[in-house]
Amino acid sequence: MQIEIENIIHNPEFPSILKELNNIWKNEQKKREEFYNIITEQQKAEFIEGEIIFHSPVMNRHLQVSRRVNLLLSLFTSIHNLGEVYVEKCLISLTRNDFEPDICFFSTQKVENFTATQMKHPAPDFIVEILSESTEKYDRGVKFMDYQYHKIPEYWIIDPDKEIIEQYLLTDNKYDLNFKGKTGIVESTVIKGFKLFIPALFDENDWKIEYNKLMRNS
Repeated sequence: MQIEIENIIHNPEFPSILKELNNIWKNEQKKREEFYNIITEQQKAEFIEGEIIFHSPVMNRHLQVSRRVNLLLSLFTSIHNLGEVYVEKCLISLTRNDFEPDICFFSTQKVENFTATQMKHPAPDFIVEILSESTEKYDRGVKFMDYQYHKIPEYWIIDPDKEIIEQYLLTDNKYDLNFKGKTGIVESTVIKGFKLFIPALFDENDWKIEYNKLMRNS
């Protein structure tokens, strides 16, 4: 990035480039305010690179994976008083973009500062995105880069079709792929002690076994 900035600075057209960029930014922020005014609790919408993106309903396999992850995470964090898990409609307002992750976790320290009428939230501590045909380009593209830029420590990408989990951890301000697989156990580094038996996400019987384990330990 530094090389790109140097190239712009030494470009004879630098003043006009700067003026154009300022105009683009101002127009984008105007659209962003419009976005805040039109979104509703009933719609899943995001503001990405100056555009309002409305998402269509997802398929049942996506909903099932989301439900299973949410219930296991919510139960575990509640038992250990670690924070709050939010699903789908939590608006994460970052420097440029506004996202509604499939699942996100905020530590107790962050949640203590939230208000009952708060709509926009800061960067969470942990995010899960569940791939669909229409969202994969965002989950692996601009969201990946933006979550990394805002130093969100842990990011999971779940592919419900291939039944694979990818776990990315922030190292030296960049995401490293710490785990990728469809069998075994993946363990969170942010939500201390949370371990997930991967097949439980894709099979109801395995999920019930894991859920019952947590219930017995609560």
